[in-house]
Amino acid sequence: MDIIDVGIYTGYLLIALCALSAVVIPIIQSFGDPQTLIKSGIGLGAILIVFLIGYALADTSAATKEVTEGTAKLSGAGLIAMYMFFFIALIGIVYTEISKLIK
Repeated sequence: MDIIDVGIYTGYLLIALCALSAVVIPIIQSFGDPQTLIKSGIGLGAILIVFLIGYALADTSAATKEVTEGTAKLSGAGLIAMYMFFFIALIGIVYTEISKLIK
């Protein structure tokens, strides 16, 4: 085992610890204010709905011998969901700027 391997495994460990703490610490803090859990749940629900719409619209025609229909459908759903989030963000930015001009 080289020093490079040790560095890579240390990096993996640090990434895992950071990801775990990024999820666990806000959950622990939100128990003091349960209203934030409701807002987070609404946000996660909206993300799930957008992904499900993307999944329903996804096509499996890209399936080949190496790529199964399920993989093609999931990657298509991810792309469609990304496009939807992009346009939602763009509409939000335009709306915010126009509302600032009016005020």
